[in-house]
Amino acid sequence: MSILSGTILGFFFGFFFGGGCALAVLYAIYSGGYRKALADSLREEKSDLYRRWLPHARKQIERERQKAGASTPFG
Repeated sequence: MSILSGTILGFFFGFFFGGGCALAVLYAIYSGGYRKALADSLREEKSDLYRRWLPHARKQIERERQKAGASTPFG
């Protein structure tokens, strides 16, 4: 096996399989968490944690809206 073919094989196995596996794992984590969040949001009875943090989230959104409304892109 020449150095060129070894380099090509190493690049292929290292980058494509390694990067592909990492992306597959990240996607699995993302999609699983997203499904769980959707399932939780569709429940009739909300959890205590949800009810506790909802006012804080609404205040944060309102502050960001006010900040965005106060500043203009042209100064």
